[in-house]
Amino acid sequence: MPTISSLLPRVLAASLISAVLLGTAAWAQQPPPVRIRGTIEAVDGAMLSIKSREGTDMKVRMTDNVAVFGVAKTALSEIKEGSYIGVTAMPEPDGTQKAVAVHIFPENQRGAAEGFRPWDQRPGSTMTNATVAQTVKGTDGQNILVKYKDGEKKVVVPPDTPVVTFVAGDKSEIKPGAKIIIFGAVKKDDGVLEANRVNVGRDGITPPM
Repeated sequence: MPTISSLLPRVLAASLISAVLLGTAAWAQQPPPVRIRGTIEAVDGAMLSIKSREGTDMKVRMTDNVAVFGVAKTALSEIKEGSYIGVTAMPEPDGTQKAVAVHIFPENQRGAAEGFRPWDQRPGSTMTNATVAQTVKGTDGQNILVKYKDGEKKVVVPPDTPVVTFVAGDKSEIKPGAKIIIFGAVKKDDGVLEANRVNVGRDGITPPM
């Protein structure tokens, strides 16, 4: 007849497996973050009424500690070797990425969402968050080599490409008429989308990324 001491390891193992399975199931049920581009139509306390880029009316609740960043226009010359940037681009037949928009991260956001991935700015677009390893003027714009932890990309930035940077903002910028992008709103248990960061276009800019 098994003793309690001999059964204990099996009980612990079974408990551990159950915890892992339950944790995995809970993680799998987490809804994916929602990216929102649009215009603020009304502000009611922490609740934003937003008309999305697609014309959908959306409600988004800001967290108590919401971070507000301005999206401000800057110059292509501000992209230097060592800059940490995000490149919204379209893939070219030769494997390069043709920039549609570039945003420069402040130093304290270096490493944010590093890597290369599909993007939804337009059909087929991509996003590369990476460090500038080299930048050289070319015949069709600025040629930039960016490197991230899993690889690198060659990017061509045409002269008319919008280039913006993130700057510290405050809640006073969250007002009707503001053009915003929220990268990761999360659907909560009550069904409401919640955001802990809102990026607001400065001086009439529509965030281009």
